[in-house]
Amino acid sequence: MGKVLVHATLSLDGFMAGPGVSPEQPMGVGGMPLHEWMFRRPAHEVDAAVVGEVFADTGAVVLGRRTFDVGVEAWEDTPYPVPSFVLTHEARPDLPMRSAAFAFVTGGVDEALRRARAAAGDRDVTLMGGDVSRQFLLAGLVDEIHVQLVPVLLGAGVRLFDGLAGVRVELERTRILESPQVTHLRYAVLQAPKGLR
Repeated sequence: MGKVLVHATLSLDGFMAGPGVSPEQPMGVGGMPLHEWMFRRPAHEVDAAVVGEVFADTGAVVLGRRTFDVGVEAWEDTPYPVPSFVLTHEARPDLPMRSAAFAFVTGGVDEALRRARAAAGDRDVTLMGGDVSRQFLLAGLVDEIHVQLVPVLLGAGVRLFDGLAGVRVELERTRILESPQVTHLRYAVLQAPKGLR
C-alpha cells in the first residue's frame, strides 16, 4: 500500500494561492509564480525529476470541491492521469475526463481514502487543496507532507495550514532538494495531531 501525501507549493510567507481564488484566477491574484517552476522550459533537472517522481508515484488523488471547481477548467482533465475523488456534500455522477475520471464522495475522509486506496493499489494517494489536507491531517491519515517552497512573498491569500491553531504535529524532514526556482522539502508525519480532537 502506498502513502497518503500532502503536496503543496507555498510562498515563503506560507500561501498556496493568492487572494481572490476563482475559476478565472485559480491561483488567486498574483499566485501564478508559485507554479512557474513546474512549467519552465527547459526545466531545471531537479524540478523535472521531482515532477516525474510525483506523477510516477501517484495512483489516486483526493481533492476538495473548491479545488475541483477552480481547477477543472484550467486542467481540462484530472490533475494527474489517475482516478480523482472529490470530497463534497453534493452527490453527483462520475465525471469522465481524458485521462481518468472524477468521482464525487459524500461520505467524508474515511470513504474518500478507502476508495482512493483501492484505486491507487500500491501507489500513493495525493491530497490536493488546503481544506482536504487539513481534514486528513487532523484525522491522523497523512503519512508525509511535501512542500515546494518558492522564493516569493505573496502577502495575502490562502494558507495551507490555516485552522490548525492549538494543534501540534510532530514531523521529521526526510529530504531537501534545491533548484534556483524552488526548494523541495519532504517531511514524515511522526505523530498524529494533538489538540482540537
